[in-house]
Amino acid sequence: MKDRNFLDTVMEFEQQLELMQKQFEVLKNSVASMMEEHQALQMDNHHLRTRLEKVLASNESIGIQEKPDRTKKELFDIGEGYDNLARLYQEGYHVCSLNFGSSRKGEECLFCLTFFDKKGEKQNG
Repeated sequence: MKDRNFLDTVMEFEQQLELMQKQFEVLKNSVASMMEEHQALQMDNHHLRTRLEKVLASNESIGIQEKPDRTKKELFDIGEGYDNLARLYQEGYHVCSLNFGSSRKGEECLFCLTFFDKKGEKQNG
């Protein structure tokens, strides 16, 4: 009787170990996925910072080279900003206020597209 009870305990322990091993595999896969996403976000962040530095540098050089009157400069800034946002959207990033700067992962975003429609109406109107 004691041998049977001991054998049952060993088998139960083995099942618990197998369950823990499966849980560990799930956890390991989850950590790997998070690390991949973290790396992708770091790359996106670096890319966006580089683009921002280029845009700021080009804005500074434009400001130094010529100083148009205030209304012309404001119209120019609106167009340039719109173009930069459109370029970011084409590169795969959100430009809507809900998810600004995050990757669209190849999917279209109705909020971003609505933003472009509103901007187009303001410039045409």
